[in-house]
Amino acid sequence: MCAAAAGQGGGRAVLADADPHGPRGRLPAGHAAVSEPAAGRLRGVASGLLRWTSLRLRLVVVFALVALTAAVSASGIAYWLNRNTVLDRTQNAALKDFRTQLAERTRSLPLHPACEELRDAARRMAAGPQNYDVLLRAKDGAGKTCTATTDPDLLNLKTVPKSLQKAVEQRRPVDESNKAPYHLYWQRQEIEDDPYFVAGARLNGGGPTGYMVKSLATERQDLNSLAWSLGVATLLALVGSALLAQAAATTVLRPVQRLGTAARELGEGKLDTRLRVTGTDELADLSRTFNRTAERLQQRVEELSTREASSRRFVADMSHELRTPLTAITAVTEVLEDEADSLDPMIAPAVQLVVSETRRLNDLVENLMEVTRFDAGTARLVLDDVDVADQVTACIDARAWLDAVELDAERGIMARLDPRRLDVILANLIGNALKHGGSPVRVSIRTEACADGDWLLVRVRDHGPGIPEEVLPHVFDRFYKASASRPRSEGSGLGLSIAVENAHIHGGGITAANSDEGGAVFTLRLPRDASRLATGGDGGPEAENGSGTGPDAARGGSGATAEPRKRAGGGDGPASEDER
Repeated sequence: MCAAAAGQGGGRAVLADADPHGPRGRLPAGHAAVSEPAAGRLRGVASGLLRWTSLRLRLVVVFALVALTAAVSASGIAYWLNRNTVLDRTQNAALKDFRTQLAERTRSLPLHPACEELRDAARRMAAGPQNYDVLLRAKDGAGKTCTATTDPDLLNLKTVPKSLQKAVEQRRPVDESNKAPYHLYWQRQEIEDDPYFVAGARLNGGGPTGYMVKSLATERQDLNSLAWSLGVATLLALVGSALLAQAAATTVLRPVQRLGTAARELGEGKLDTRLRVTGTDELADLSRTFNRTAERLQQRVEELSTREASSRRFVADMSHELRTPLTAITAVTEVLEDEADSLDPMIAPAVQLVVSETRRLNDLVENLMEVTRFDAGTARLVLDDVDVADQVTACIDARAWLDAVELDAERGIMARLDPRRLDVILANLIGNALKHGGSPVRVSIRTEACADGDWLLVRVRDHGPGIPEEVLPHVFDRFYKASASRPRSEGSGLGLSIAVENAHIHGGGITAANSDEGGAVFTLRLPRDASRLATGGDGGPEAENGSGTGPDAARGGSGATAEPRKRAGGGDGPASEDER
């Protein structure tokens, strides 16, 4: 550093490096700070990925984000530290040499040097080891300003920033805090997209004003190489973190995946599913808890299955045992019914009561046996090609409902179904509508083509008061009573439940709703071809124990009337009145 001192070097040029902002204060030069757009974009993408549902992906992304943030922060800090170190070292060396050269090379010059002397001094200054260009400016003896530069294209008064020239030429008052009127100033700028370092100073005590410009291309190249190296290191750190996250996720998630698989198998009914437990961590405790829960669930299900099987056996055995005495009682009641006209008028009502209750009991036993077959999974389809309109007509005619039922159907709608079970369904739906709804009952038949095949739609609508909203979810429940004050009814209370089971075994279903025009609407939906669901060929015991064919047979599966023409419009009650 050169201090302001009179008499040194003949009392000539002396430089000072103080400035308003401290030693070698820099002026604004438009040097843009380095940003991190790539890191911002990666964080945005990572935020979007976190919304995905994969836990493994979330773990990998979180690990990658942490590693990326750490790597970018470390790389950024390392880059800025190296950048400042490199630039400060270059600038300090150039400023020190420029200060020394300006003082020494102009010391021998006269107060008003000639232009040739200025050019010679500039060339000698630029020949130093720092490899910068120099511009010297002074007034000759005639008072004419002379400007000498070692590179007129690169360094001239147009390329030297005006702000720097103004700061260099500004004379500052000398006091205790400011020992020299002129100071050395510098700044960085780009000239034709290349980085340069520009500095300027005016000699204290009189003499030329000097400017220097030094290229920073080598430093920028070194910094770019450093940035690429740090970028590659960041990328490698990101890839390494992703691999580590994958390994950690695999270690953590493998037991979770096994637990999920075991839970699905347990939900599918594989109650003997157990997990292999290793270790003593939280996941091992979770596996042990799962195994204990599965074991208790298996024990409980086995107990319930045993009880359910016992209950089904009891109902089946009871129904079967009741059939023998019922057969005898039925024969006696038929004889009594035939002799009803010759009986004492005081006895006749009792005989009629015995006859009707015997039939009701017989229907209840048959329905219980049918329900037992459904619960046991032994019910089978016996398929045949059926003209649906003819089937509905036969069902209505067999029960003497022709005057109370309207049929809206085209002839020739063929379906491959079980005729006996279809008759059971129709008898229950139509009989239920007649008993609990209002005449006329309208039966409409339509077909529907869907992606999963052709379907048959049978709608049974009555003109009654409809079904209360709180009853609708329970109309197909067994023995459901809408009112506890009417526990007794003519039907068995199983008709609609048997109808819906027969629809299910065909692969279809039945829905109940209230029509906007009044009355209840039951919709039967069956596939037109149920061949893929038929697993039985001849019906086996169900043909024997259920019902055969014809109107009397329908009664066995549905509780329809044994003698339909004597009880037109009612039937035995395919559904209990309490089901409505």
